[in-house]
Amino acid sequence: MHRTCSAVKAAVPPSRLQLAPGPWACLLDGLCARFPGVSRLQWQDRFDRGRVLAADGTVLQPSQPWQAGREILYYREVVDEPVIPFSETVLYQDAHLLVADKPHFLPVTPAGRHVRETLLARLQARTGNPALAPLHRIDRETAGLVLFSCDPGSRAAYQRLFAERRIDKHYEALASALAALRFPHARSSRLVRGEPFFRMAEGEGEANAVSRIEALEQIGAVWRYRLEPVSGRKHQLRVHMAALGAPIIGDDYYPQLRNRAPGDYSQPLQLLARRLAFVDPLSGQPRLFHSQRQLQL
Repeated sequence: MHRTCSAVKAAVPPSRLQLAPGPWACLLDGLCARFPGVSRLQWQDRFDRGRVLAADGTVLQPSQPWQAGREILYYREVVDEPVIPFSETVLYQDAHLLVADKPHFLPVTPAGRHVRETLLARLQARTGNPALAPLHRIDRETAGLVLFSCDPGSRAAYQRLFAERRIDKHYEALASALAALRFPHARSSRLVRGEPFFRMAEGEGEANAVSRIEALEQIGAVWRYRLEPVSGRKHQLRVHMAALGAPIIGDDYYPQLRNRAPGDYSQPLQLLARRLAFVDPLSGQPRLFHSQRQLQL
């Protein structure tokens, strides 16, 4: 247990939490209520080992008062976290920017049972840069390009590229034929939260998601598509392809939810973040990156 926790602390920076208003008298009570999946004994153990800190790095005690609005730091820990047996590739790195080529099944940031086995944790350990931070996300199931900021001082300039939609993102996908469509095709709809909570669905109302779709080649009964998310909604490309009648091969969520056993890495989602292009906000020079990965039937 202690070896696992020390490895987590070495590889992953602490998570930040702003304390919300509540009736709790002390930090231990409030954290137990805020994270019901973590037992009271686990939280007590984290406090005992200095894994819960004030914003300035001071070790906190479980009996200290719960103060709404205060920011604290804590180390997420997962016992017996499984190793994801696929490796990322660093395609480019300078003082401000790192471009990674992510494999399928590897999360970008810590979530659920994944803490050390994330792209962020791996790259922080690899580069020795605890300030490294992703500028955007792709799904755990999706492979391909992810941009990271290396320097907090220049981070906002790169973040604005995404906020202002000044970055071109192209994906590739394998799915069944859409022979009745004329390409390029634009799918426009309103995406809303679905059921269960981690899925999305098309709903009524004004469109908030647009995807451009182009057929690249036919491989028997399967077509290779180029997908461009004009907007950036969660699972947008996956929902739109399924709604058109051509769900992306290997999709566990759309159109129907499929339960995948832990450790089952067969049939990965055939979706790849293939290309990123933008004008560098610091140098003014055009940037173009391509994933080196290939989709496979």
